[in-house]
Amino acid sequence: MPVEQFEELVTSAIDGIPEGLRAEMENVAVVVDELSPPGGLLGLYEGVPLTRRANYSASMPDRITIFMATICASCQTSQEVVELVRKTVIHEIGHHFGIDDRRLEELGWA
Repeated sequence: MPVEQFEELVTSAIDGIPEGLRAEMENVAVVVDELSPPGGLLGLYEGVPLTRRANYSASMPDRITIFMATICASCQTSQEVVELVRKTVIHEIGHHFGIDDRRLEELGWA
């Protein structure tokens, strides 16, 4: 899959987030990395979750990285890629909102 098409899937997944939640993501950069990191991560949130911020005034945005190669290698069809991108984006956005992996699993987003 071309990286441009994959990036469109990520954008579409973000656009599917309710507007009220997206408004809370104004200082979050979401990027696609074409390579796979060690350990087979699908996505990675780097930053300070909203639930842990007090007097937070950092100018650098939090960062969500979606790993294209890992996701594509995990799927057999293009529809599976669409679904896994959506699930991964929501999972990492959940971390931005302070939701841990245990709770994300309970919600079906792990």
